[in-house]
Amino acid sequence: MKNDFRRSMGWLHTWAGVVLGSILFAIFWMGTLSVFDCEIDQWMKPATRLAPAAHALPLESYRPFLNEAIAAKASFWNVTLPGEREAVVHTHYGTRQKFISHDVNPVTGQILPDAGTLGATGFIFPFHYTLNLELMNMGEWLVGLASMAMLALCVTGVIIHRKIFTDFFTFRSQAKSRRMLLDLHNISGVLGLPFHCILTLSGLILLGATFFPAGINAVYPNTRSYFFDSNGLSFLAVKHGKAGASVVSLDQAAVRAQSLWGNGAEPHLVLVANPGLTTSRIAFFRGTEGQVMVDRDVIAFEGSTGAFLSRPQALGKIMQTQRFLSGLHLIEFHHWVLRWVYFVLGLGSCVLIATGFLFWLDARRKRQAAQFGFRLVEGLAAGSVTGIILATLAFFVANRLLPVGVSYWGMERATVEIYAFYTVWLAACVYGWLWPRSVWVVHCIAIGTLAILATVLNWITTGDHLFRAVSHRYLWPVGGMDAVLLFGALLAFLAAGRLLRRLRKQQHSSRLIVEAA
Repeated sequence: MKNDFRRSMGWLHTWAGVVLGSILFAIFWMGTLSVFDCEIDQWMKPATRLAPAAHALPLESYRPFLNEAIAAKASFWNVTLPGEREAVVHTHYGTRQKFISHDVNPVTGQILPDAGTLGATGFIFPFHYTLNLELMNMGEWLVGLASMAMLALCVTGVIIHRKIFTDFFTFRSQAKSRRMLLDLHNISGVLGLPFHCILTLSGLILLGATFFPAGINAVYPNTRSYFFDSNGLSFLAVKHGKAGASVVSLDQAAVRAQSLWGNGAEPHLVLVANPGLTTSRIAFFRGTEGQVMVDRDVIAFEGSTGAFLSRPQALGKIMQTQRFLSGLHLIEFHHWVLRWVYFVLGLGSCVLIATGFLFWLDARRKRQAAQFGFRLVEGLAAGSVTGIILATLAFFVANRLLPVGVSYWGMERATVEIYAFYTVWLAACVYGWLWPRSVWVVHCIAIGTLAILATVLNWITTGDHLFRAVSHRYLWPVGGMDAVLLFGALLAFLAAGRLLRRLRKQQHSSRLIVEAA
């Protein structure tokens, strides 16, 4: 009876991983990179590589950008102030036709040159939870399905491994490939088991409004009302007012918000809704770098008079739990050691999924290599594992190769970068289907080459090489990016060498069998 149960769990574990492993790898790979999305942005946007400002400019220094939004009849304008991980100021405003953003030097107040890229915060991070499939929230639904499969994989993995803790301390690097893959799979699975479960569960909770709308619809007339109420933004639910109203001093309003917060709290983001209208609102969002819970404690004032408007009430236990789990997932708090732990464990999740794929393929290669299903899974595995890594590196290389302000075939520079990503990803999948025997060797060599090329191009185009980054503290994120790329290149070339030796050994064995026959 126990053996039947364990066998059924093994069946579920195998096929949930094979069917949804490609999506899971993309989610965890992009999520792992998103741990350092701001740092990757600095690498991709050289103009933002600024030393931290000793003294912040007053908020009124950004009044010209607010006036620009008023002239454009924008529905909102906001300014994001520098923090521990970003030294620049970001201003945004949006109309029905367009969304305009500026990166601003916090010392001079001057607009920095547009890098012409979405960067990690604009492309990699949204890809993590939407897969860039926005039609009918299809991407979020696929992410939810894959996340539930991940939870099932964690549970069934514990059930089917009889000696799970013994296996955790066992790694036979000189053993046959199948044994070594299983050891890697077990180690990465057990070591990161709490991480896999908590991050997957918290991700599902973050997208709960998409997956479980019935509860929200029972209480709120629409999702907009739910969003405003749950995030302390009820002050935004106002009708369109009359034009011609001025906006009070941002600095004076900020002083009042700080006095209400107390404890020396500083605003991280300032929002002006309906700028220039009689119904305008000024909201100050407190920074959350010093806490895990995502609770920005929004304080709002009337924009034209400066009168106090609202402050969210104390959160209930359920909402506190939701915000805490959200904070664990998004890791917006300041803790560099924990951020690196997230990054390493995220890579461990990728190793877990990749070795699961490779073990499944290696166990069936002799018996099923010629079957269509096997070839399909092998192509998907190559495309979803080394293929998406190649595509990401192509995204970085395109960022450093393309001149600023360039456009091709009517496409802006940022769009060309994204097309480079998807083109290389598709090519990697096609190569895996057409030449399965050599795909892993070729992909590893290509990964190492592109990683080194990205580092060299960063040096050539900006002058910020690794040694310069070490001697300038504000360039440490750039140096860290280069160091990770070079270390990844080393691992890729080592893997390629081992795979190439194995491939030659197999070819030699096949030749001897043919000659003996």
